[in-house]
Amino acid sequence: MNNEPLNIKRYSIKELETLCDQIRGRILEVVSHNGGHLSSTLGATELIVAMHKVFDVTRDPFIFDVSHQAYAHKLLTGRWEAFETLRQFGGISGYTKPSESACDYFVAGHSSTSISLGVGAAKAIALKKEQHLRVPVVMIGDGAMSAGMAYEAMNELGHHKYPMVIILNDNEMSIAKPIGAISRVLSSAMASPFYQRIKRNVEQFVDNFGDGAHYLAKRFEESFKLITPGIIFEEMGIEYIGPVDGHNLKQLIETFEIAKALKKPVIIHAQTIKGKGYKIAEGHHEHWHGVGPFDLESGKASKKASGKSATQIYAEALLHVAQKDEKVVGVTAAMPSGTGLSALMEAYPERFWDVAIAEQHAVTSMASLAKEGFKPFCTIYSTFLQRGYDQVIHDVCLMNLPVVFALDRAGIVGEDGETHQGVFDISFLRLIPNMTLLAPRDEHSMHQAVGFAHRYNYPCAIRYPRGSFITADLPQSLPFELGRAQLLQEAQSDLLLIGYGNGVGRAAQTLELMECSAALLDLRFVKPLDSECLHVMAQKHKRWFVFSDSAKAGGVGSALMEWLSEAGIGDVRVLSFEYEDAFIKHGNTQKVEESLGLLPEQLARRIEQML
Repeated sequence: MNNEPLNIKRYSIKELETLCDQIRGRILEVVSHNGGHLSSTLGATELIVAMHKVFDVTRDPFIFDVSHQAYAHKLLTGRWEAFETLRQFGGISGYTKPSESACDYFVAGHSSTSISLGVGAAKAIALKKEQHLRVPVVMIGDGAMSAGMAYEAMNELGHHKYPMVIILNDNEMSIAKPIGAISRVLSSAMASPFYQRIKRNVEQFVDNFGDGAHYLAKRFEESFKLITPGIIFEEMGIEYIGPVDGHNLKQLIETFEIAKALKKPVIIHAQTIKGKGYKIAEGHHEHWHGVGPFDLESGKASKKASGKSATQIYAEALLHVAQKDEKVVGVTAAMPSGTGLSALMEAYPERFWDVAIAEQHAVTSMASLAKEGFKPFCTIYSTFLQRGYDQVIHDVCLMNLPVVFALDRAGIVGEDGETHQGVFDISFLRLIPNMTLLAPRDEHSMHQAVGFAHRYNYPCAIRYPRGSFITADLPQSLPFELGRAQLLQEAQSDLLLIGYGNGVGRAAQTLELMECSAALLDLRFVKPLDSECLHVMAQKHKRWFVFSDSAKAGGVGSALMEWLSEAGIGDVRVLSFEYEDAFIKHGNTQKVEESLGLLPEQLARRIEQML
């Protein structure tokens, strides 16, 4: 293998099968060392190889939904050697990225965008009159098909009939189970050129006999296909072919060729096995979706995570209040284990739900529960709440309903990179009327924050990091009171270090490395701010340094400067160590923070240089 894009147009089936084995071997070799997405990308290998065999990646837009399953695509497009750096700082991304390769059509990371992108590409191709040269090819998983955006896109696609090929990678059989051998025979028949030719001839024939003939023909076809899962797509105006074996290269190539020749919107339903080719990961094992480094022989993790994660602590705190109050309910959007809600769903299946990839629905459904007197905890990654932003405003805050938003993965999340960094939540939530924002700094304060949110009768959001909190030797957290900060260390100097959430630990570690003294404040609430405390701080300390794992624009520093301006205080200087106005690259979290100059030793030097 070399680093040039691989031309497999003339490969035989046998050669393609060997290539699939080589690709899987390379994926396992690198992911077992670096970590990354595993089961989904192993399962999609034959699909991607068949895509490259039938379609032209240099012309046809290859659009991968989420794109964590696109490792085989990367290996086929000149990144075989560079794959060694997968998800490493300065290395290649775990997702498609056009700046990395011209063969990557679009940035992806969040789900259910692919069909919309495909429709847009199809419109552009039609406007440029390139239909005879190019066709969008979209790969989407059955999980991503649970989001409404996919159906919005298909609704328009079926209306306009733009040529497009959608490959539905069904590795959970969550669309519908085909009923036995008869369904497989009929699905194969519908994929054949004979069936497609007969269908076209019948359509032309009934055109001459009016609405009655159209009705009868349509009813006959519908009854013929009721035992397959394709009827919903056909009703939307999209040709359906499947289910097909997603690991049978010969069948896939034949089916893709048929779909390409149809010159209309087609969805190919391919059934695959997660983790295909690595027995330990094969099947419906959620923990093999995204993995850290592991031993290939045993499948065991190479290193254990040290300390209890903020996610675990949150789940324990929520379980504690749920045991005491049957009005406590909760929801997550396709991330039950990632958000820690698995334990609550197991303990109280009638009160805690996974609504699949549907953040908008998750938020709005919790608004109704709040109106009915329940206490909903909407537990979603910071980056994914962006998808439910209008619902937070329109369905929760406008009516001032007591929904709690627990924002996991707030801050830098490491190897997942730009699309997943949880840096914007303070900025986009702080401007919403009726919203309260708070953040714990450690295990004890997390329990206190969840307890406060449980008692609080208005909308609020709690943010906390991926992994463990930054630890420091600090006084114990006091119980949370609305808009109250906690002074952790006093000093006679005019320096004040202000931490918010995980930023408190970073500020404390920075202070330990500084040669000069400074006061340390745990802000606790960024909305509302503790005006009484800040007035006292402004009298004593004239230089404030802000520590928060969040975007600088609209973030904690902005909130403090707005407060100072409104309070008429002009002699306090604020310097924020929040993230600058740029998307943050992927890589090991410590290396990313080092590149941003945000490690405690770097911050201590910066402060001392300024002084």
